[in-house]
Amino acid sequence: MSTPDQLEESSAPLIEHLAELRTRLIRSVLAFVVGMVICFTFGGQLLDFLLQPIEKTMRALGNPNPVMQYTAPQEYFFTLIRISMVGGLVLSFPIIAYQLWRFVAPGLYKNEKSAFLPFLIASPALFLLGAAFSHYVVIPLAMAFFLGFADFPSFVSAILVGEEIEGSLETARQGIDIVFNGKVNESLDITLKMIVAFGLCFQLPVLLTLMGKAGLASAAGLRNTRKYAVVGILTVAALVTPPDVTTQLILFTVVYGLYEISIFLVARVETKREAQLRAEGYYDDEEAFDDAELDASAQDTENK
Repeated sequence: MSTPDQLEESSAPLIEHLAELRTRLIRSVLAFVVGMVICFTFGGQLLDFLLQPIEKTMRALGNPNPVMQYTAPQEYFFTLIRISMVGGLVLSFPIIAYQLWRFVAPGLYKNEKSAFLPFLIASPALFLLGAAFSHYVVIPLAMAFFLGFADFPSFVSAILVGEEIEGSLETARQGIDIVFNGKVNESLDITLKMIVAFGLCFQLPVLLTLMGKAGLASAAGLRNTRKYAVVGILTVAALVTPPDVTTQLILFTVVYGLYEISIFLVARVETKREAQLRAEGYYDDEEAFDDAELDASAQDTENK
């Protein structure tokens, strides 16, 4: 039976951990608030940067002076708040990640620290890569797809119904001009959603490689579930992108490529683990051979 002194000693480390967690959380929140204030100070410039794809598309479609509007007094202010929150999180992420590392590192072995730290660095780098890919490649294509319908030649529809081209052209000149009067918050909403979606999708190699290190995923298992991965990636592409085939195909191609890269990275993790276990004398070649035969038979069954 535990004595009161033993119970008090066992509760002391828990209190110390909670105090440490509180300190790390306070520092992370302060870093986020400071980053948010900095981004709010330059909110107008950040908004211009995020709306560049729409601006360039509008200019390319013949609008020399693109204009965005807001229809409520508080709309522009809260738009800057949203930008500041996302930008503050991006700016403060290195400090937040460092605080997380300082909290977790004392409980890790040396080899676990060396394994965990690269992923802590790779995760924000891949997120920024996905965000940049979305901003400079995907969003301009999406904006050109949607805004381009306003300039679609009306005489094409006339040809389809059998009218003469001259008459359709004259109708096009006399018809109502369809122009884009975009709202700031709605246009920004599309941009931010796509940036966050691509940034998160680019985390796939980090997630699957960590699962491989933890023994929760294997290269053979990922190869055998390719068809399910294709369906899942297509579903995600349909949900997080605008309803145009071009953007969805781009996201599918990129994420599926990352899935194949993840298989290669998990296979490397397994090879290194096998070499380490063999060097320490814990690796069973017969068991590994049986596992390889099972994987091969499963692959043959799938191919059939």
